[in-house]
Amino acid sequence: MNQDLPPVGWSRDDMARLAAIDIADGSYVNLGIGIPELVAAHVPPSREVVFHTENGLIGVGPPPPAGFEDPELINAGKKPVTALPGAAYFHHADSFAMIRGGHLDVSVLGAMQVSEKGDLANWSTGEPDAIPAVGGAMDLVAGVKTVVVLTEHTTKSGEPKLLRRCTFPLTGRGVVRRVYTNLAVVELSPDGFAALALAPGLSLEEVRRWTGAPLSDARPEHVRNGE
Repeated sequence: MNQDLPPVGWSRDDMARLAAIDIADGSYVNLGIGIPELVAAHVPPSREVVFHTENGLIGVGPPPPAGFEDPELINAGKKPVTALPGAAYFHHADSFAMIRGGHLDVSVLGAMQVSEKGDLANWSTGEPDAIPAVGGAMDLVAGVKTVVVLTEHTTKSGEPKLLRRCTFPLTGRGVVRRVYTNLAVVELSPDGFAALALAPGLSLEEVRRWTGAPLSDARPEHVRNGE
């Protein structure tokens, strides 16, 4: 579709910081594998957010400093983590019971595709040789109150990930409420994608070029006018 590549925009840490700032104080949150894992390191000091991982830990802290990793203290993506005071360990089945029982407030997931209706595809391309990696994603989108996505705005070849409809097998229908990409923060509105913020130096028209569906402008009027 696009022969060149989009601008860099926000870094992955920037995306994680924006998502972390939007998580309400006191929330119980599950972080998916990949960019979402970075969110734990960007929660404002004045805010308490309790992170959960489906392999059996609640009270996940930020990654440990280099050289202080504990090979037995990892998240679902097998990345080293820390455990905050008050953390608890439990059986894998109990962890999924928390998810399925509706006890988590927010799930932050990666994505291959998101549709303008909030459909999410993040576990397989559907190709015959694709390696499926569903993990706990289907449980998370079905059992958690709010699902947000952290993902690059396009694939490595420049194909949009935000589309009119997903072409890959779905993880869930109508489940995504907000998407944080390197180019924009996008809300899922009744009318489709709506831009809440754009990466510095980018115009709405530039972001629309890399979006595979209509993108409306939900930014405050003073921001639109550059004030």
